Amino acid sequence: MIEIGAQVDLSHPPDRVWLALTDRKLLGRWFAEAATVEGVADRLLLRTAELPGFEADVEVEVTERREAALLVLTCDEAGRLSELTCAVTATSQGCRLEVREVTTHGAWSADQHDPREQQVRQALTVRLPAILDWLAFQQVDLRRGDGAMTTELPLIALRTSGRTRRRRRTLVALIGGAALLAGTAAWITLPPESTPTAAPASAGAPSPSGTTAAARKATPSVRPSRSTASTTTRPSPTATATATATPPSPAASAVPPPPPASPVPVVARYETESSRLFGYTGAVVVENPSGVPVADWAVVVTLGEGTTVDDVDGANWRQDGRSITFTGAEVAAGGTRTISFDVRDSRPKARQPASCTIGGQPCAGL
Repeated sequence: MIEIGAQVDLSHPPDRVWLALTDRKLLGRWFAEAATVEGVADRLLLRTAELPGFEADVEVEVTERREAALLVLTCDEAGRLSELTCAVTATSQGCRLEVREVTTHGAWSADQHDPREQQVRQALTVRLPAILDWLAFQQVDLRRGDGAMTTELPLIALRTSGRTRRRRRTLVALIGGAALLAGTAAWITLPPESTPTAAPASAGAPSPSGTTAAARKATPSVRPSRSTASTTTRPSPTATATATATPPSPAASAVPPPPPASPVPVVARYETESSRLFGYTGAVVVENPSGVPVADWAVVVTLGEGTTVDDVDGANWRQDGRSITFTGAEVAAGGTRTISFDVRDSRPKARQPASCTIGGQPCAGL
């Protein structure tokens, strides 16, 4: 018994994925064209003869069907029999689709197995998500009651009423008013600019003893006189010369300077493997040009706003906001490691992440 398996996490509900699995026209767009077999119910002929890993068209028949959850098919490819199972499981972000095919009579050759599995995996991770995005886009209503253009794309089932729109405008006005009040308060509390003291009208400088009590009382307490400001801000020439002439202590001279940072032992290169309407599949190739294995490495990819990662192959990963950190096994001396990941991007026709770094250094290709 030989098995082929693939699994993908999709950001779409199970009923939409089920439609892409069971509708003949949709199935032909992401996997293979399907035609009915005359006189036989629940039997289709998949045009797979030209696909990698397939030798002929496959005749399939439904043996078990649970709506939006499980689909089991028996497959006949020129006398080679197999059973294909498609299981759909709901998740917090959409659903998970698992496809598993097991031979029941005959076997695939060594030249068939790997291309066939790769073909199934590519269909699930690239073409199927593109069709699901297209289906989701059909549910968006671009028409508005007021006839004006808008950046919002409301769903047909979630149209907002006039009262909700008025509330939204009121909230925007309140937020704008609050920002204006905050800016005014900050302007009021700024300290006044210092104004230099005007020079006395008489040509001769008055002596301290000649200053009257009335003049001293008229001088504001918050603005010091010129003589006071000079005393507090200008150090004496003697003190400056003494401080400059003091040699550094022997202990301070004995402290060595910090060593320079060591170069990054590995480098990385980014490339976009494929793209679709709302997402793309990216790959990062980690290269170790040094003569020793490197185990401590990390690639950090920063995604755009409103993006998620569905499927990662070739590394461990964790997400912190928009940043995805990839780590994995050591890279042999002179060797490489490839990380591929599928990105769901809400921006139409997005092609690459915002940035990619390894050890703080930018990846090539971006």
